[in-house]
Amino acid sequence: MLWISETIHIADWELTESFVRSSGPGGQNVNKVSTAVELRFEAARSPHLTDAVKARLRKIAGRKWTLEGALIVQVEDTRYQARNREIARERLAEMIRAALIAPKRRIATKPTLGSQRRRIAAKIQRGEVKSLRGKVGDEE
Repeated sequence: MLWISETIHIADWELTESFVRSSGPGGQNVNKVSTAVELRFEAARSPHLTDAVKARLRKIAGRKWTLEGALIVQVEDTRYQARNREIARERLAEMIRAALIAPKRRIATKPTLGSQRRRIAAKIQRGEVKSLRGKVGDEE
């Protein structure tokens, strides 16, 4: 069981771990031991997450979200399988915690009267500069 917060936890049946051979450092050990972890979380079928949280999680996950509604976290940071498992579970928990926070609604505001006047004054000033760029006439 993976605890996300005091009220939300992920059951073991929602998580699937598979171990594959890792690329990168490790010498001959890389060719013998499957240390990389692929953690699969069935997010779309999870009863512990609301629809709004699932939608935010899908946006946060990006390419890690599959068509079946699963979230896949791959970790091959260290040479040790146990440490990679911990890192994968922590990354999943962080993504879910980020999805739990609902974004604040933006309140549309009008520009202040002073900023409107400054904008118009700047436009007038710029127009005057451009109008002075005309052809120079004969002064006779």
